[in-house]
Amino acid sequence: MITLKTEKELQHMRKACAVVAEVLRVMKSSVVPGITTLELDRIAEKLIEEMGAISAFKGYRGYRHATCLSVNHEIVHGIPTDRVLLEGDIIGVDVGARVAGFYGDAAATFPVGRVDKKVEKLLRVTKQALNLAIAQARCGNHLGDISHAIEQHAVRFGYSVVRELFGHGVGAELHEDPLVPNFGRPGQGPKLQAGMVLAIEPMLNMGGYAIETLSDGWTVVTKDRSLSAHFEHTVLIAEQGPEILTLLN
Repeated sequence: MITLKTEKELQHMRKACAVVAEVLRVMKSSVVPGITTLELDRIAEKLIEEMGAISAFKGYRGYRHATCLSVNHEIVHGIPTDRVLLEGDIIGVDVGARVAGFYGDAAATFPVGRVDKKVEKLLRVTKQALNLAIAQARCGNHLGDISHAIEQHAVRFGYSVVRELFGHGVGAELHEDPLVPNFGRPGQGPKLQAGMVLAIEPMLNMGGYAIETLSDGWTVVTKDRSLSAHFEHTVLIAEQGPEILTLLN
């Protein structure tokens, strides 16, 4: 069931989303060669606590960390460890926060120092795909319009979209209906209404779309080990147009 959020619920969500946005801002400057993914996770967890929020991820289905940190060919759900980031790596930072029982969720992929121009292009195009998808998140459009915008932009630049992982509704639960695929046909799927809140999250691969999950039970990687990028915002469908709740003010 797709739930429409009340203004009071949205007030809580805006606070949770502001925490997420601030964490991603700090993560962007913290991602440097030589730091470990576990150190990044600790920075994020401390900041979430200092801002009066609760980590959305820690304890979720037994997960033990405040962030998912996915490096290079890892698409999502990478577990923080003592792995040292190297110049030229990329890292997807996915973070969620809860305030007064309501959630915010966002992600971004950051370069570690200097990266190859082909890698810069992957990050740029994935972020563009997110922005194009958000532009379709308007009352009267359909969910397929969002999905199609992502797929169309990815294919235009020769990238594949992950087909087995989805964006999702978000609110009183971290994952709510509807699922938001990164591929689809315009005009298909549920009609978008004011009060819907969606976590829209393109995942684009340099190679094929096939994926697999590592033996840790969490980390999802590209089957061909090609690089992958991931960007995500929590977006409110509002009467006046899409409102990006996780956009840093």
